[in-house]
Amino acid sequence: MSGVLGLSGHLNNQEAIKSKKKNQVSETKTNSSSQNKSDQKMPKMTLEQKVGQLFMTGMPANNYDQATFDAIEKYQVGSIILTGRSNLSIPEMKVITDKLQGLAPANRRLLISCDQEGGNVQVLQGAGFSEMPNGLTQGSWAPEKLQEEAKNWGSELSAAGINFDLAPVADQVLSADFAPQNAPIGYWSRQYAYDKANIVSHADAFSKGMKSAGVLTTAKHFPGLGAVTGNTDISAGVRDSQTNPKSESVQIFKELISSGVPSIMTATAIYDQIDPELPGAFSPKMVDGLLRNQLGFDGLVITDDLSNAVQVQAWSPGQRAVLALSAGNDLVLANEPTQIPEMISEVLQKAKSDQGFAEKINQASSRVMKVKEQMKLVE
Repeated sequence: MSGVLGLSGHLNNQEAIKSKKKNQVSETKTNSSSQNKSDQKMPKMTLEQKVGQLFMTGMPANNYDQATFDAIEKYQVGSIILTGRSNLSIPEMKVITDKLQGLAPANRRLLISCDQEGGNVQVLQGAGFSEMPNGLTQGSWAPEKLQEEAKNWGSELSAAGINFDLAPVADQVLSADFAPQNAPIGYWSRQYAYDKANIVSHADAFSKGMKSAGVLTTAKHFPGLGAVTGNTDISAGVRDSQTNPKSESVQIFKELISSGVPSIMTATAIYDQIDPELPGAFSPKMVDGLLRNQLGFDGLVITDDLSNAVQVQAWSPGQRAVLALSAGNDLVLANEPTQIPEMISEVLQKAKSDQGFAEKINQASSRVMKVKEQMKLVE
């Protein structure tokens, strides 16, 4: 998410390569045998089960929510984000995450996530969780130090039953002078630096530190939110007139892909030089075209929030989900669990009537389950 709703982020409302063919050939050479082995281990799923795996929905980080329970049990949603702020201790949080995992099938355990970046965007703040500094402070450290600190932070998350941190922030804010006007990132000092090299090295260090603690990460917010003034969580019509496929902000993600980043989050701003018609997360030109084909990313792609974000309210919840999956995203992030029934209903209807879309569902569910298999969430 933009990251700060008021403090945007995935916080609740109160708180604020060169061609597709070449990429496919390369992918087949390197991944076919391991993919086949992975597929053999994965449980056979119905269409409804596959679709459920493509959604991440929210629950307050300090309490239970029946709507979230229903999303898991009735709609087979496969991923959860803990929202808001929590002062619960690590053991207390583990009770909550164990309860959530107990609602999911043993062969399709949950990805449980939160926004644990540091600074103003740190959901879990109770006993046992370190106070994490903001991005600029983390960026002033040597990458080796950040990697070690991220390993420690990841160990805290893992002990609490959190296996997915929606970080690091890989956005490139235009300049220090522009930062106060950059509502989603620079205003809150969420960025690591202003230059490409330091953003890449620190985002990579954060991701690798978390990985060593068994926690998945996602680089956000592709192709960058560092050139906008509006915040997509609280404003509509947020546009970026500067970012293009060759921009440094895009090259940051390209380098992180080369370093092995496992997941990337797509932004909902409109990028005039990429696709002036649709928010980025809804754009096949941006997701399938730029991220998948031009940059060669075949990992997990998750959207920014598509439930409460003001930027996407012109579309119904169901339309948002269908557009996001059609564009090439794998996980639809919807903080608001009451929107899940409509979203899943429309995705199922579309998949049953459109073979091309049904194949998108198959591809996305395979990516999600591959990640879960790697994280030992599939039995």
